[in-house]
Amino acid sequence: MMRRRVLAVIVAGVLAAVPALALAQQPATQAPLLTLDEERLFAESRFGKALIAAQEADTQALIAENREIEAGLEAEERDLTERRAGMTKAAFDPLAQAFNDKVESIRKAQKAKSDVLTRRFEDERRRFFETASPVLAQILTERGAVAIISKRAVIAGFDNIDITEAAIARLDQVLGDGGVRPPQPVPATP
Repeated sequence: MMRRRVLAVIVAGVLAAVPALALAQQPATQAPLLTLDEERLFAESRFGKALIAAQEADTQALIAENREIEAGLEAEERDLTERRAGMTKAAFDPLAQAFNDKVESIRKAQKAKSDVLTRRFEDERRRFFETASPVLAQILTERGAVAIISKRAVIAGFDNIDITEAAIARLDQVLGDGGVRPPQPVPATP
């Protein structure tokens, strides 16, 4: 008698799990909602990897240039400080002002370069997602779904609704590395 109860409980548990197992094993085409990890889509695609590498190389080149400029300005400032002892205030003030103007001009030029790098990265990232849009729409249609939502917005769900891997593979075919140019030297600041 006890054995029958245990068996009945086990069978009831298995039967209760069957719909959940069947749902979990459904092909992705049956899911009305799909999920996508947008950051991973970008960062793991060939285009994203190439763009991130180019941005990093350009940023490192700008940092190196900034250090070189800084070293030159420090030397110039030391020279100016040493010369000050033998000069009148009237003779020194225009030199100090010219140095300050030069520093400010260089600071603005270097910030402009940094802004260009940031803008270029953002523009290329935007181009990536504009290109991704029709690819994602095609996957949506192929899977018979009605929407793609951010994977971060999902509290619980099945892995078969995440299309990030499929989207990366498809975008790599369509876009490749996106023609991202190799790192460019940053023009020197006068």
